Amino acid sequence: MVQERTLPTFNPATTHITKEEGLRLYEDMVLGRLFEDKCAEMYYRGKMFGFVHLYNGQEAVCSGVVQSMRPGEDYVCSTYRDHVHALSAGVPAREVMAELFGKATGCSKGRGGSMHMFSAEHRLLGGYAFVAEGIPVAAGAAFQSKYRREVLGDKNADQVTACFFGDGAANNGQFFETLNMAALWKLPILFVVENNKWAIGMSHERATSQPEIYKKASVFNMVGVEVDGMDVLAVRAVAQEAVARARAGEGPTLIEALTYRFRGHSLADPDEMRSKAEKEFWFARDPIKKLATYLVEQNLVDEGEIKAIDRKIQDVIDEAVKFAESSPEPDPSELYRFVFAEDE
Repeated sequence: MVQERTLPTFNPATTHITKEEGLRLYEDMVLGRLFEDKCAEMYYRGKMFGFVHLYNGQEAVCSGVVQSMRPGEDYVCSTYRDHVHALSAGVPAREVMAELFGKATGCSKGRGGSMHMFSAEHRLLGGYAFVAEGIPVAAGAAFQSKYRREVLGDKNADQVTACFFGDGAANNGQFFETLNMAALWKLPILFVVENNKWAIGMSHERATSQPEIYKKASVFNMVGVEVDGMDVLAVRAVAQEAVARARAGEGPTLIEALTYRFRGHSLADPDEMRSKAEKEFWFARDPIKKLATYLVEQNLVDEGEIKAIDRKIQDVIDEAVKFAESSPEPDPSELYRFVFAEDE
């Protein structure tokens, strides 16, 4: 087991959260967790095909960032581990599940599958199979917001873009090129590195000369922040500051969230590279249990409310599966549709 980095400390007393906000964060994370658990079940039952990369364990990063934005108005750009980003952005669970089943009712009309979730309605810019592929796309979305506001005079164009990617992408050329442009142009964007320590089977510490990714922001005269990615309140606090900075025209932020995936790289990964000791260290830091404990201890909610949300979300997931199973397959006659925008 590689020596763990010292996780940043966060004092929840320094932030304010209402009961409604706490429950929204909890519900969003539970939705992501139960959805991914059901994906694993459906995959092994032969309902899904290809590669499926699950997000279990990383929910605090997605919820902490996206719920600090304006869902449906601000932009979210994902990776191949994109189901939960889609859900947090507001894409209905039934549409995400149908996409995984390859059905015509899926958010990408059955053409994207697990790694290519997309929804113009919910400002989800897409999932991307190639590592770092979404980074310049996200910068493009941020650029158009800035251009519309400053050049075209659209005062309502103050949208912020959140770009998620993994630690492996931070060694890719697109990462450095795009951060340079974003800093030069002061783009309203959050670069969110979900550092789960492993790029498939390559340990992060073995793959980069500077493991502390957030420090690379200094090269671009950009704000860089390290945060405990297993604490949704910590992520939320950092994200709120970054969003406010971006919306005020003060430029981008590089956020490195130290997190961990509880499953293998994909459902085809036997997960033999990581040690038992490492897994147990991170399993004990489950972000969903951590938030639930905090909300109860602060007397914001009681155990009954927590369990009610769990039941509610399970019903949502069960309905999503029924919807996906009963949805039609894409019509073969439409094979060449949606290649170009005008096909809609």
